[in-house]
Amino acid sequence: MTRIPDGLQVALCALAMLAGRADAQASPFRVLFVGNSLTYSNDLPASVAAMPCLTDGRTIKAESIVAADTSLDDHVGRGAVAARLRRNRWDLVVLQQGPSALDESRRQLLASVRELTPLIRSAGARPALFMVWPSLQRSDDRDRVSDSYRLAAAAVDAVLLPVGDAWRAALARDPSLRLYGGDGYHPSRLGSELAALVICAAIGGRSPSALVSSSVLARQRRWIDTRDALSGAAQDALATVEPSQRMSTTK
Repeated sequence: MTRIPDGLQVALCALAMLAGRADAQASPFRVLFVGNSLTYSNDLPASVAAMPCLTDGRTIKAESIVAADTSLDDHVGRGAVAARLRRNRWDLVVLQQGPSALDESRRQLLASVRELTPLIRSAGARPALFMVWPSLQRSDDRDRVSDSYRLAAAAVDAVLLPVGDAWRAALARDPSLRLYGGDGYHPSRLGSELAALVICAAIGGRSPSALVSSSVLARQRRWIDTRDALSGAAQDALATVEPSQRMSTTK
């Protein structure tokens, strides 16, 4: 058997390591969205996947399990989430319920998140809580919505995606922003894009202003006209997230 010179062996090992690193970098960041119509309106997962969220150049592969008028407790009972988690490996699983401002819905949110978290971690992922917003008619519930999602994230060491807080900050900056759709509850296209901006920045750690400048959003008129208010609101909301609830922490 021909002996490979020591120097060549070292070089081959180095090349193999570089190839492994390249493969790792090329592997997409896999995100599973679990929720209801607040997630699937305007195809929020696709908007997140279309943005340059990750500084290492990886793309996001987003999949979803969503249904109208569905709570996380409903998803737990149906079993589809558990089956998907057992079948695939994931990096992040984004959980979304309704506003959950009432005591009963807050308890349900906490119970469902606690039940799903062991399955999520078994799939190699970390849970994330997609904080939503109250309806226009119940805008006084904003603090309780925020508290519910913050409590749920803290309970299971989840990433917090403070979209609802970003909506509040954006409307405080510019009350004319049309974040709500016609029913005063579901998001408009702009509202979903602000949600995608917050989620993308939280996942990758890039600033919202940099994302707006470098992504497809920069070419859209509604972002050109409102970019400072929206990116500033996203940054304000993300700044309130505890370090332990950010993506940079260990799973």
